[in-house]
Amino acid sequence: MTRPAPVRLAAPLLVVVALVAGLLAAPAHAVPAKNPPLTTPWTAQALAGTPLPEYPRPQMTRADWLNLNGEWQLRQSPTDDAPQFATDLPERVNVPFPVESALSGVQRAAGDNRNYLFYRRLVTVPASWSGRRVLLHFGAVDWQTTVWVNGVAVGGHTGGYDAFTFDVTAPLRGGANEIVVKVWDPTDSRQNGSLPPIGKQTKQPGGIFYTPSSGIWQTVWLEPVPTASISGVDLTPRLADDTLRVRVSTRGDVSGHSVLAEALDGTTVVGSATGGFTEFAVPVPAARRWSPDDPFLYHLRITLRNAAGSQVDRTTHYFGMREISTGVVNGVLRPKLNGQFVFQTGTLDQGFWPDGLYTAPTDAALAFDLQKHKDLGFNMVRKHIKVEPQRWFYHADRLGLLVWQDVPSLTAQDINATDAQQAQLETEAREIVNEHRSSPSVVTYTVYNEGWGERALADTRRVAQAVKAQDPTRLVNAHSGHNCCQSLGDPGTGDIDDWHVYLGPDSPLTSSSRIAVLGEFGGLGLRAPGHEWSPNGSFFAYEWQPNSTALTDRYVGLVQGTQNLMLGKGLSASVYTEITDQEGELNGFLTYDRQVVKMDQARVRAANLSLIAASRSVGSSAPVALPLNTRRSFQVTTPGYTNRFLRHRDSLAYTEIVDANSSAVLKDDATYTVRAGLADASCYSFESVNFPGQFLRHQESRVRNSPNDGSALLRADATWCARVGVSGSGVSLESYNFRGRYLRHYDAEVWLSNGTGGAAWNSPALWAADSTWNVTTPWAP
Repeated sequence: MTRPAPVRLAAPLLVVVALVAGLLAAPAHAVPAKNPPLTTPWTAQALAGTPLPEYPRPQMTRADWLNLNGEWQLRQSPTDDAPQFATDLPERVNVPFPVESALSGVQRAAGDNRNYLFYRRLVTVPASWSGRRVLLHFGAVDWQTTVWVNGVAVGGHTGGYDAFTFDVTAPLRGGANEIVVKVWDPTDSRQNGSLPPIGKQTKQPGGIFYTPSSGIWQTVWLEPVPTASISGVDLTPRLADDTLRVRVSTRGDVSGHSVLAEALDGTTVVGSATGGFTEFAVPVPAARRWSPDDPFLYHLRITLRNAAGSQVDRTTHYFGMREISTGVVNGVLRPKLNGQFVFQTGTLDQGFWPDGLYTAPTDAALAFDLQKHKDLGFNMVRKHIKVEPQRWFYHADRLGLLVWQDVPSLTAQDINATDAQQAQLETEAREIVNEHRSSPSVVTYTVYNEGWGERALADTRRVAQAVKAQDPTRLVNAHSGHNCCQSLGDPGTGDIDDWHVYLGPDSPLTSSSRIAVLGEFGGLGLRAPGHEWSPNGSFFAYEWQPNSTALTDRYVGLVQGTQNLMLGKGLSASVYTEITDQEGELNGFLTYDRQVVKMDQARVRAANLSLIAASRSVGSSAPVALPLNTRRSFQVTTPGYTNRFLRHRDSLAYTEIVDANSSAVLKDDATYTVRAGLADASCYSFESVNFPGQFLRHQESRVRNSPNDGSALLRADATWCARVGVSGSGVSLESYNFRGRYLRHYDAEVWLSNGTGGAAWNSPALWAADSTWNVTTPWAP
């Protein structure tokens, strides 16, 4: 894999907005931070100026804006009080850091019952904005928000993970303007019968659930726009004809207006088109494909023009020419990127920080975890039941990572949602899709996780189908980990069949309608004193390792096992838990403070890149025809052992050297008659030539000869389906009743194995070769 080329969009865009931010941001004041439980490399920088000063919406930029991050007034209340206007509030808070975080300057306790938060700030709008509409933007506020400007209610919003905007032009006046924001965030307290989507947040953190992030947690900003303006642009690449499909939405009266869309490679226009407010196509000739190996981004300039053809509004965007789909590759349904199967290997990325909780301390920190995925050789990231700021998606787009975006779940407690609460979950899911559907990195939406908030399979199916209908250009994972925990079972819908297996790895079986993925596995833990913190003093991992070398060895073995599942069972993607440690959960590649990489990064990278490379030449899993009622012998294909053959001895199966000088008994033992499968005539059974009526079968994973007792179990255990060899040639013999497990030799013994680790005979090393046989002329004709 080549390192991504620099993206031409980044430099000019970020330079411009950084200058504008510096000119228009209010004086940078910040409340002193509290002491976080751990400091990251960016903690000291977070409040050095205006917090998170970067332009917050890279996918749709304008020149003028005003960053409202920094010090706000705050009042916390346990009751639903009325807002106070023209009155100083008693506390101070650094927006946009959650009030539970150290960087907020508040750092209230996780279990604090003051679920009503009131924010206040005075803002002077630049005089140069006169004559334009002024929009007040919120990146995200958890959970229910009402906003007043100069005492006038301008709007409300419910949802903790999507952006929202109010036109505040009418109540604005010259000089200072008062903005008051009221937020109600009950988290999992069940206050007033609430049940909001919360992901991993809890009032009682511990184990795999973490400190809540209440209130404003993404950038707040003002923006002037013309009276008729662009409000949104949806972008859909189509590789079949090298076009970008564009749909523009607007505010204000656009009667007689039109849209000019120009695609640019750097500063050169490569294609343009004029359209209205329905979808139209912009040509992108000989389009350069976006991929993790080459995350090339085009610019897009959208100009709103009036009936006279004059420019009314202009926004700048970017796009990547890529396509995600599914298709059969050598007999197995696989995900395809730009028409090619590439194994998607990534980590669970939960996006918590010891200093900022939901909010990364700086933009460099926000990009760091994604860059670390690239450094470790991953090509995918699963954003786990949280939605990041739009700049996170921009970093994923420019770095070249495939993103699986989860819908944040309701509580993991066994509580069924009411119809209204279910409807709110679905509303928030739709907003998430709408907001990020133009990001080239996003390839999959995950609707449910392990049954959290799931009330009926009918709901699961319906929501998954609704997401697919809303965005048919991406894959939908209806239920990640439907084999686990509180899940109501396999919904049987969507594009993906997703198991969670700790430690794993393992895989569901492939089908004709869904690809098989391992949505969570791993969880190897290593203590790092001085770089770990737990809210209750307890630390958790799925399997502890004593040191970095052992941890790396174990991980590399898991990756090899994953590769074996790709070859032998049809696995197409895997998500390792996880990129960083969390509160009390120490199974990350990095510590929670991002100060220590716990594994050997070079070895991890090599293992991951080897897995990806192997997927590019994945072999056929097609059935192989064997000659019925004829004798055959089975030769080992593992280099250095090709003089060995499958044989039985004292009822057990072994491999042994057989040649022309071998005894007649050995030659007989190394010869089998090919019969139609006892359990399925499309497969095969292998009858001993010197013990007629005995068949090669597996029993508790060991392979042996057993008499045919007529039982259903014997018939199934003694039936083998012949496939093209998992090493790419020869023949592999797959168990009829344990699909994905193959006849494999190990240390002269013969076992049923999937090569995922554990017992020595299931070692990932050499599994593909050990499970591939040459079917030869018989030693006993």
